[in-house]
Amino acid sequence: MILTFADVITVEEQRKILALIEPAPFVDGRTTAGAAAAQVKSNEQLSRDAPAYREITDIVLAALRRNDTFRAAVLPKQMHSMIVNRYGPGSGYGFHVDNATMLNGETLWRSDVSLTLFLNDRTEYEGGELGIESGSGELQFKLKARAMICYPSTSLHRVFKVTKGARLAVVAWIHSLVRDPGEREVLYDLHVTSQRILEQYGKTREYDLVSKSLANLTRRWAEM
Repeated sequence: MILTFADVITVEEQRKILALIEPAPFVDGRTTAGAAAAQVKSNEQLSRDAPAYREITDIVLAALRRNDTFRAAVLPKQMHSMIVNRYGPGSGYGFHVDNATMLNGETLWRSDVSLTLFLNDRTEYEGGELGIESGSGELQFKLKARAMICYPSTSLHRVFKVTKGARLAVVAWIHSLVRDPGEREVLYDLHVTSQRILEQYGKTREYDLVSKSLANLTRRWAEM
């Protein structure tokens, strides 16, 4: 399931993040890529030792925590390995699949859902589309500033070369309570259905039954 979310961070949060990024040190993005991925990766990422990195992480985490739709769709247990990246002219990232597990401190987390939060407006750069392979071909995304896309970490994906300007984004990976993407989609559909019943008809018998199924399937599939 691929989902997009508009206005994940506020205009004020976006301005603060961009202000923090401007003077901050960036390093070669290949430092966090495996041997094969490093061969097709060409970008820069904000140094994790920079004070700005922690401030930006806190802003993004707070934004995700208050986004009910994101939480219902992704069912996050832990977000890890957040990166602030920058693609300048000639930079891109060829087809790759994200690592199945990622070390965060001393804990090894599974990557179930990948996310990209776009920080600057798409009119400020040319190229830089996110391409995700699907059964019907490659899908391409170039979202507005402050918008985010989430997609299964199992997907082959790439970032097209930027030909002009700079593309700024936050990428991160989620260890979900429910590892199977098909099961997560079922739970999200039930959540959406229950909310629409509640909004249109109130707390009806139908709402109660859908909510019961949502709760019991979550109980069955969640890995605590």
